[in-house]
Amino acid sequence: MSDRYQKSDALLKRALGIIPLGTQTFSKSKTQYPWGVSPFFIAKAEGSHVWDVDGHEYIDFVNGLAAITLGYNDPDVNRAVQKQLEQGVIFSLPHPIEIEAAEEITKMIPCAEMVRFGKNGSDATAGAVRLARAYAKRDHIAVCGYHGWQDWYIGTTSRSLGVPEATRKLTHKFTFNDLDSLRAIFKEWPGQVAAVMMEPMNMTEPKTGFLESVKELAHEQGSLLIFDETITGFRFSNGGAQDYFHVTADLATFGKGIANGYPLSAVTGPANIMHLMEEIFFSFTFGGETLSLAASTATLRKLQAEPILQTIGQRGSHLLQGVQERIARYGLNGILAISGHPSWSFLNIQDAAAYKSWQIKSLFLQEMFARGILMIGTHNMSYAHSEKDVGSLLAVYDHVFPLLKEVVEKKTLERRLHCKPLEPLFKIR
Repeated sequence: MSDRYQKSDALLKRALGIIPLGTQTFSKSKTQYPWGVSPFFIAKAEGSHVWDVDGHEYIDFVNGLAAITLGYNDPDVNRAVQKQLEQGVIFSLPHPIEIEAAEEITKMIPCAEMVRFGKNGSDATAGAVRLARAYAKRDHIAVCGYHGWQDWYIGTTSRSLGVPEATRKLTHKFTFNDLDSLRAIFKEWPGQVAAVMMEPMNMTEPKTGFLESVKELAHEQGSLLIFDETITGFRFSNGGAQDYFHVTADLATFGKGIANGYPLSAVTGPANIMHLMEEIFFSFTFGGETLSLAASTATLRKLQAEPILQTIGQRGSHLLQGVQERIARYGLNGILAISGHPSWSFLNIQDAAAYKSWQIKSLFLQEMFARGILMIGTHNMSYAHSEKDVGSLLAVYDHVFPLLKEVVEKKTLERRLHCKPLEPLFKIR
């Protein structure tokens, strides 16, 4: 099977000589894809499909780590970017496209009266935390979810190397759907928590009243509620998860699908808080880069003009139902489970019998890639995914799911796996 990925393997060896980890993004690296049975480099993309450097075509359910909402190479976004390219990309003064993009966001997001742009989700979450600390005049932050690579958050994870201990002590994790775990933080650090930063949903839905209770508790304690909508924004609803769940945050951060794959993020909130952005330092040479802003403006206008999220939701629901049916049909309830939102769902692989989840996942990925499906365990849906694409994925599951059942029961995984299994290094959710 290694012959299938000769060019990818050669490029990875070359990359590892000059780029730590071989790429710029942890989730796209050899730590997440088993070497020898995975494509490591994509050459081109169109709609819902991608082609690797060895010429193999895949239906893509990774979608740039959920950054692609409309589909690759969307013609409306392309036209907007091409038009802006003729005017220029970066200037010595702001371009009016900054205002246009910000105005579209304030139309759509419940909490957004003002907007500041960054380039990555980590820019936005770090900016929101600095803003909250300035507003509340406090230092500590309570967190739930994944919030990027900056010191203030990553120090709470197993990837904390290089983060000062003093910084690590200022951020505290609580458990989703467990209000008592958040209460414990406020009890330990009374009057010192500036904000509660959380993903309003990732793998599981919030229990009835949970988000409302978090907001109420935060306000009782004099803290701000920040929703990290890097993924949920412009995916769950045009107004983000706060619109979807009818809970408006004090501040919200966005990225990923805000510009259909172009590098852009945003911090949003009411004017009385956002005006403090003039006092803190949140500034980027490329914060007003016009191609990404043009892409964002086109993306947000298209979201408002067409039934994009409705379509994504329908196809994602079909997929969720189909996966659940197959888990039951093939007797995989002790090995696989499905969770999440129709636009962003998770195929959860569990330890089973003699095998750890990472061993089973390695075989799963090997077989999915070989059958023309690119995924890493999530279904990141885009508007470009057709019913045929969903049907093709479910048909592949009809081959792969029984294989997983067989190798676990017969303990033949080692014989079927044509690579060294992945190793658990860093779990972000």
